[in-house]
Amino acid sequence: MRFILSIPLIAVVMVIYAAFAIDSNFSAGSAFMDAVLPSEAELFLTFGDIFVILGLVALFFEIIKSARLGPGTVVDHMLSTAVFIVALIVFLLVPAFGTSAFLLLTVIALIDVVAGYTVSIFSARRDYSVNRDGM
Repeated sequence: MRFILSIPLIAVVMVIYAAFAIDSNFSAGSAFMDAVLPSEAELFLTFGDIFVILGLVALFFEIIKSARLGPGTVVDHMLSTAVFIVALIVFLLVPAFGTSAFLLLTVIALIDVVAGYTVSIFSARRDYSVNRDGM
């Protein structure tokens, strides 16, 4: 059960994106929803937009996860780093993933890595304080 909680949620979003991207008929720029707002402005969401929204929601929960301290924290950081590295390689080398939506998901993964390490360092610093007087 603990291993399942260590899986980065951004990786789940990317796997779902990959399931769609391997279909040759899929386009991240395809229309997902079209609506008219009360201001009479037209809202046009693409599949890529939906994946970016899902990535941002996943990022929120990943940042919350990074605030906890425990034995699984290092594993969480390593998995998040691996997700970013794999996403960057896939973005650069696989044509189906060379879209602006996947680029934004890759940037979200990078923010997850940096935020995770930063939150953990600040949490650890708060728990371990050093007296500045040298005593």
